[in-house]
Amino acid sequence: MLKSVFTLILFIAALSAHTQSYLLTGQVTDEHGNPVPFASIYKQEGGVGTAANSEGLFRLRLPAGEHQLLARAVGYRQTAERLTLDRDTQLSIVLHTEAYLLDEVVIGNGEDPAYAIIRKAIRSRKQHLNEAAPYTARVYIKGVQRLLQAPKKFLGIDLDEIGREIGLDSNRTGIVYLSESESRIRVHPPDDFHEEMISSKFSGNNQAFSFNRAADLKLNFYENHQPIFDGLSARPFVSPIADNALSYYRYRLLGTTEENGQVVHKIEVTPRRKAEPLYQGDIYILEDSWRIYGINLLLTKEASINILDTLHIRQEFIPLQSGQWQPSSIRFDFVGGLFSFRVGGYFAAVYSEYAMNPEMQRGKLNEVLRIVEGVNKRDSVYWAEHRPLPLTEEERVDYLRKDSLQRRRESKEYLDSVDRKANRFKPQSFLLGGYTYRNRAQRWRISMDGLATSVGYNTVEGLALNYGARYVKRVDTILDRDLTVYGNARYGFINKRFNGYVGTSFPLAKSFVNLSAGSDMQDLNNRGALPPLFNTISTAFFGRNYLKLYERTFARTAWRYTLPANVTLTASAAWENRLWLPNRSGYTFWEQNEPYLTSNNPFTPHADIPLFDENQSFKISLGAMYDFGTQYETYPHRRVYLPSKWPTLSVNYTKGIPGVFGGDTDYDLVTARLHKTEIGLGLYGRVSFDIQGGAFLNNKRLYYTDYGHFNGTKTLVSDQHLTTFLLLDYYLHSTAGNFVEGHGEYNLSTLLTSKVPLLRKLKLQEIIGVHYLHTSEMEHYAEAHVGLEWQRLRVMYARSFSSESGLRGKDAIRIGLRLF
Repeated sequence: MLKSVFTLILFIAALSAHTQSYLLTGQVTDEHGNPVPFASIYKQEGGVGTAANSEGLFRLRLPAGEHQLLARAVGYRQTAERLTLDRDTQLSIVLHTEAYLLDEVVIGNGEDPAYAIIRKAIRSRKQHLNEAAPYTARVYIKGVQRLLQAPKKFLGIDLDEIGREIGLDSNRTGIVYLSESESRIRVHPPDDFHEEMISSKFSGNNQAFSFNRAADLKLNFYENHQPIFDGLSARPFVSPIADNALSYYRYRLLGTTEENGQVVHKIEVTPRRKAEPLYQGDIYILEDSWRIYGINLLLTKEASINILDTLHIRQEFIPLQSGQWQPSSIRFDFVGGLFSFRVGGYFAAVYSEYAMNPEMQRGKLNEVLRIVEGVNKRDSVYWAEHRPLPLTEEERVDYLRKDSLQRRRESKEYLDSVDRKANRFKPQSFLLGGYTYRNRAQRWRISMDGLATSVGYNTVEGLALNYGARYVKRVDTILDRDLTVYGNARYGFINKRFNGYVGTSFPLAKSFVNLSAGSDMQDLNNRGALPPLFNTISTAFFGRNYLKLYERTFARTAWRYTLPANVTLTASAAWENRLWLPNRSGYTFWEQNEPYLTSNNPFTPHADIPLFDENQSFKISLGAMYDFGTQYETYPHRRVYLPSKWPTLSVNYTKGIPGVFGGDTDYDLVTARLHKTEIGLGLYGRVSFDIQGGAFLNNKRLYYTDYGHFNGTKTLVSDQHLTTFLLLDYYLHSTAGNFVEGHGEYNLSTLLTSKVPLLRKLKLQEIIGVHYLHTSEMEHYAEAHVGLEWQRLRVMYARSFSSESGLRGKDAIRIGLRLF
């Protein structure tokens, strides 16, 4: 009995010693004692490791016993450290600058030996892209952004005061964003990727989730192209080992070294041409397997990147026990600026705890991200234990300062003081941009339109004031849902008619409801083809009053609900009284333009003959929309579906019901739409298309406002969208019969203009578009346009083709200005 107890005690002691873990901390420096930022430190067996922070400091928790650690960083010779852990230990690691030797026999007038290595890497690209087996890993991500330079004032705003509120120093510099997150990723190559956020910390807001996502830092150079992130470039970037990389890059072998018995080639990568989405820097390739060992690449303005001046990418890989190689760390360093502001920072990800071939559910992983309740509530003790990149002193102080500022900002006294200052009425601001009165403590605001932007001119009302206001109250802080009450008042100073309406929208369970009633002036074309601002300019300056209006009195209710299958259902019911109105004003700034003015009836331009009699309508509409997107992100209390790579399909049925509430209409209209924007074609730009069709199953009685309408253009400057015809009349081709329209646009994304030296810096995007329309009254009508786009401005040349002689062979220049 005593022997058994003694044996049990020995077993427990041995088990305790085996499971005991200790903390290894230290610093990685070079041979001169300078810190080596973001060096990788990992066990030789692979799968367990960490990285140093920006000051070379690291921490790693390991079980008791002997360990063989490897430390490496891009540009340094790998070193090995053997140690035995029986207590918390400090370790200093010195990395020596790597000496890559270049054999004399490769120097000459022939082709650089780098090309032979790169060709082998290109041939092996698909193998390495598809060889990875399913795995899981833990990913830690830190993001730091600093304001490096800022003026004292900008657009009349005192930036010193704002800087103090967000924790900047007296020079308006310092950390403006600091965030950490931990995630567990589950990957089934090549496409399935699932991420579950374990913890999240955001400096200055303990309620927010980190913006850091492991999915956002995925960067696979075995893919032909890397988009990196939206907005950085009009086109994705070409990998140095893409199938056609030799057409884009020059290569030079800088030298060869040996690590862990493997030969590593260091190759310099240089773009062949400027203004192309290409990297420059170094890529490290392993002999025999021809896989990527490390990445040290740079993107600059010469690669036509937006927002930033430079983006430095470093990526290191480690071998796992399965023979696979996976990233140990990836780091993005960036610097950029706009006007007098300069920003810089980095995002760094550390991968650890790799586990190969885990049990995984078969089939596509529809849930790509999961964030559960409480991941942003971890305390400082947890983070001190789990963060692999130790905080620098600046980051530690930033957390303390921002947390203190946040507690103060959340107090009612502070919110009230901010509101007192922000709510001051400024006549000039009210005139141009409107006025907002806000109560931050109670989460509501009242907004009123700007006076100058509410005034317009048309020939039906003359000078018209169209003024709106709205009240918004946050009623669900978890799901970010609001109650909105809005109203609008309109008065025509020439026809002396007053109109006004009120409405409200609010969440009801998991759906949204909208209620509205009143009267308003409406475009005869319910697609809103001509914005009132453009009509005001066209009428007052050029005597072209293209906008045709009618008055409606209405009451409407609408409902929207999204099913778990990502199908959005809509339903609405509306009663309307429609009244056609004649012109009441013929004024233009120049009398010689008056003969160009036309009546408010587009079919009788020289006589104000009523287009329709006053009538009532009661109609119901039912709709469904599905974008075939099955992938979603799960947040506490909600699910968000991601855009699909497939087109969105929507169908709608509208019934005009006679006799109900005095309704005069009797028709049944079914419409369908299939559309998709921004379909990526890699380096060759992107394509968008929109196909719509409709059929009146019954058109016993309907009025012009019930017709199928189309987006036309007659002004030089217009609000161009994908579904906009550039040469079609706004009203003449609306139909009470069947119709189909199609629109397509190809954006070459600087593919051609980047080759022209004088145009490179403008980053002009080339546009080619086609449009088609068929109705019961018009057999075939088509348009084609070509032009250039810059920001929200585009200039197009358009030409029409039609089976009808009156529409055939027209052409014009159109300037597009995106208002929203």
